[in-house]
Amino acid sequence: MDVLLAVIMLALGLAGSFFSGLLGIGGAIINYPLLLFVPPLFGEAAFTAQEVSAISMFQVFFASLSGVLFRRRGKNGPSLVHKELVLYMGGGVLAGSLIGGLASKYMPGDTINVIYGVLAIMAVVLMLIPVKGKRQEEGSGLAFNKPLAVLSALAVGLVSGIVGAGGAFILIPIMLTLLKIPTRTTIASSLAIVFISAVGGVVGKIGAGHIPLLPVIFTVIGSLLGAPLGSRLSARINVKYLRYALIVLIAATAFKIWLPILL
Repeated sequence: MDVLLAVIMLALGLAGSFFSGLLGIGGAIINYPLLLFVPPLFGEAAFTAQEVSAISMFQVFFASLSGVLFRRRGKNGPSLVHKELVLYMGGGVLAGSLIGGLASKYMPGDTINVIYGVLAIMAVVLMLIPVKGKRQEEGSGLAFNKPLAVLSALAVGLVSGIVGAGGAFILIPIMLTLLKIPTRTTIASSLAIVFISAVGGVVGKIGAGHIPLLPVIFTVIGSLLGAPLGSRLSARINVKYLRYALIVLIAATAFKIWLPILL
């Protein structure tokens, strides 16, 4: 791997993990299309969809781990992570991501891209659905539909494991709109759920292969630098702007993924 590609991978890892810390996502919703399209723009060899999903999954793992550790140190104030929510959704997403990561080995690249594009569109639609009523922004004493939480996390984990994502870009809309979880609790808890998802996804990707080792290493290094910066900024931004930012980011990604597919 040459120096230019190393710099590109560092930059992509930094960008993805920054938004991971800022918005409670794993970064894959941004990094997946960037990994597909950016290296060829600079004359570097294009990664296959399987390689992109593997790089993305390792990036999600370390970015979410960094974000969780940062929040546990208390630098963003009281923790809003809801432990029961993480337990139920984490168990479902872990099983799904492990199966999806292993299954990706047998899927063609175009199929993986289509699955990712469908997920992005679903996320945009869910984020545009207004949340009825106002809920107190606290992480304790929160009631939610447990079977729905487990089943939705299992389904998201399955498809996310295929494309190498932690699943937050679809889990967050589900938590906000279907489970009626407060926004800040959703963002804080989603990082822990994404990390659990990434554990299963990484194990699945290792079993499936298609792992370009050096690009993974440089992307991970960038990820470790970006997540704390995003987490610091997250504590200073109004909740409604965080939601709007999620909609814009997911919509832009859906457009970038579907445009070459349709053309």
